[in-house]
Amino acid sequence: MMTSGPATFFDGVTSARQQATVDLDPAAVRVLAPSGALLAEWPQAELAAFSAPEGVLRLGRVKSPMPARLEIRDAALAAAFAARPGGLPQVGAIGVGTRIKVVGWSLAAVASAVLVAIFGVPAIVARVTPLVPIRIEQRLGASVDVQVRGLLVRGRVDQFECGSAPDARDGRAAFQKLVHKLEVAAALPLPLHADVVRRSEANAIALPGGRVYVFQGLIAKANSADELAGVIAHEIGHVAHRDGVRAVVQAAGLSFLFGMLIGDFSGGGAAIIAMRTVVQSAYSRETEAAADAYGANLIAQLGRDPRALGAILLRIAGTPGPMAKILLDHPEARERAAAIDAIAAATRPHRPLPPPAPFADGTGSPTAPPGLLDAAEWAALKRICGGPAAKRPPGK
Repeated sequence: MMTSGPATFFDGVTSARQQATVDLDPAAVRVLAPSGALLAEWPQAELAAFSAPEGVLRLGRVKSPMPARLEIRDAALAAAFAARPGGLPQVGAIGVGTRIKVVGWSLAAVASAVLVAIFGVPAIVARVTPLVPIRIEQRLGASVDVQVRGLLVRGRVDQFECGSAPDARDGRAAFQKLVHKLEVAAALPLPLHADVVRRSEANAIALPGGRVYVFQGLIAKANSADELAGVIAHEIGHVAHRDGVRAVVQAAGLSFLFGMLIGDFSGGGAAIIAMRTVVQSAYSRETEAAADAYGANLIAQLGRDPRALGAILLRIAGTPGPMAKILLDHPEARERAAAIDAIAAATRPHRPLPPPAPFADGTGSPTAPPGLLDAAEWAALKRICGGPAAKRPPGK
């Protein structure tokens, strides 16, 4: 039985459309002009459906060199084609097997991306970071410093750093003496810039380029110059290992690194990313342990007891505060102190850490054993910021 209906015919030679009548029989499809002339005859076995707008059945010959097409909008005629034995093959349609393959490859791609992010990017960053020129790191550090100051400053900007007041100059001189001894022993490839700032948290941070901020709260908690030196030496370890640069690149991506290498700090976006990474993000367990080891060895190099670093870690572990990063990072304080003890045992015998002598009010100790600072210098350093944080509160 033959089925007929209207259609639009494109001969594949010109873009002209022709109104036609389609006769469908079991063997072939005949396309007739309004005059009855035969426009085309396609074997049923060579027919296929091509992608088309909704409500349109677009037919063509699969193996024909001519891209002739037949568009059918008549619902009854389209249904007759769909009802043919074996149906109509779909050109460009995705089969079930192909879909499974696509899903599988997509999952594999996602897994690969995750593995690259976990293992590949850190490995690349570790290899590339040492190649960043020092002058570029210093430029990054200067940009980060602007952002960090904006985050840390409370109150008047000109009172952010301690040691500028006339009665605090001795304390600043003592602090610079302590830092200078550490800097000389470290022999860094870039100058170290360290300041004490008015923040109550017991913390210190190192920025890219050699900038170190020691918080007022840390000095208040330190029982000796050795303890304070141990924390500063830890931060110098981050500078020496270029942990700040590596953390920034790892957080912001390799595109950030390439931009940094050409000096692109436009818009401050790079500096903001760097500031959040360095100040607010914890370093990994391995990174903190490496900085501890560096700091302990640096203190031992100066003839002091590395266990002082472990002692202050244990004392202020768990100190609350959004900026208390160094002393709350992994590994935990007890594990870190144990590792530092092992370093101390491997260097040379040290005399036991002396018990703190009391303040006049009996609450703490401004004295330090002879070495990095004398008693007067340490007492002046404890008062470098003045105000309530210069004294340790009772019972602490």
